[in-house]
Formats: sequence, structure tokens, C-alpha cells
Amino acid sequence: MIEPKVINETKVVFGPCRLSYTHVFEKYSPDGDGEGKYMTNVLVPKSEKKTVEAINGAIEAARKAGVVAKWGGKEPKKIDLPLRDGDDRDDEVYAGHFYLNAKSNTRPGVVDRKKVPITDEEEVYSGVWAVMSVTFYAYDVSGNRGVACGLNNIMKFKDDDHLGGRVSAESDFGGMDFDDEDDDDL
Repeated sequence: MIEPKVINETKVVFGPCRLSYTHVFEKYSPDGDGEGKYMTNVLVPKSEKKTVEAINGAIEAARKAGVVAKWGGKEPKKIDLPLRDGDDRDDEVYAGHFYLNAKSNTRPGVVDRKKVPITDEEEVYSGVWAVMSVTFYAYDVSGNRGVACGLNNIMKFKDDDHLGGRVSAESDFGGMDFDDEDDDDL
């Protein structure tokens, strides 16, 4: 694993981690209303203690800043924090991980390991491993208060199985060979 890099109090670069529910080339609205956002869930293995520590430190810095800048000098009684325990979900992919839901109104930078921009949407998908740049910030929207995870940039690290059951066409049709005469039988 890569040593997490704390850019400033609330911005962290870390990985590799696995992406899930990935929508980074076009905005997505889960409930179909509104303009949507670029987003992905970021699965961080629980064994990556330094990464978890760096993320928690940035969340704490954003929380402290929120007390002053967003919440009138008092911490709310109920505050929503972005780092969640994947073992609390009924999804084996999330087991043994913490996860974040990283979002942005602007399209994140998406590059390969050589820092070359990726434009092919098939290259970054739910299941891929990536290095992430995120920023944590406090919010107060319609009575909901907490710390959110802003999606900055993504560097694709390596391919893995697609999540959600999708497999490649090569996998589905592997081992099937056809002769040109086969279409004469139709």
C-alpha cells in the first residue's frame, strides 16, 4: 500500500482502495431528481491503519472547522460523519472495509498510473482499484449537519472484477468458436 499523504488538514491522498457505485465521467442522481453529482464509494481495507488514521484526522479537522464556520461555535448533538463501517452493510464486498461516499459537483481528474488522463469510461468502473484525492468539509443543509467527503481526483491503480455481477463479453463467450459456414445453417 501507498503511505497516505496529508496535503493539508482536510485533504488526503491515499490508496489503493476499491471503488464501488462509480459515476465519475457523468453526473448521477441516485433518486433521479436534481442535477446529480460525480460520485463513488471508496472502500478502504480496515488493515490500512495509517490510511484510516489520516482520514480520521482530516475528518476531525473538518469537524473542528465546522464548529466555527458552520455551526455557530457549538458542535451539533447529531452529526453525520463520512467514514462508515462496511461490516454494517449486508454486502460481502464491503466486509473488512471502511467506506466513504465521495462526491463532487465538478468532474474529478481521472488519470492512469503514468498520470495520463483517462477518457474511456470503461476504464474506471465499480470494482477497479484506485488512489484517491479527497477533501473533507463541514456542512449545514436543511437542518442536517455533518462532515462530507469531496471527490478531487482519481488515479487508476489496477483492474479487478466488476462489482454488481457484470462480466466481460470475452468471459461470457470464451471458448465459443464459429466457422464461416455456421451462418449458412440459419
